[in-house]
Amino acid sequence: APPSRRWLESSRPRTLYIMEDGEAAPVAMDLTTAVKEVLKKSLIHDGLARGLHEAVKALDRRSAHLCVLASDCDEPSYSQLVDALCKEHGIKLLQVPSKMDLGEWAGLCKYDSEGNARNVVKCSCVVVKDYGEESEALNVLLGHLNG
Repeated sequence: APPSRRWLESSRPRTLYIMEDGEAAPVAMDLTTAVKEVLKKSLIHDGLARGLHEAVKALDRRSAHLCVLASDCDEPSYSQLVDALCKEHGIKLLQVPSKMDLGEWAGLCKYDSEGNARNVVKCSCVVVKDYGEESEALNVLLGHLNG
């Protein structure tokens, strides 16, 4: 008889475990989830610069570890400036598809009683100045950027 499989959601968000005969194995984390968790931990440790003005200041000071840019940015000169600063100072640049999602991940929203994001402010650029604490999500993200 094949072993029974059950899907359980763990206490950590977005991590699923497969249970086979009492043994648990974590499913690999995808890049989007890793970026969300890293930005959340960085926000908690006051390590995010959100918006063009804060991001450019952090990039010029070379206090940035990572820059996240929305690919649906309205202003092409905005994207060119951030891209040029990242290349000049050797800072990793990561592109995400939506500035609405980036705004939510950077904490620029309110949450209702069910935990759904409301009044999300769009954000085209976020710079991580401090990762906060080391986590599996950070290892996945750094592995993607360095590999």
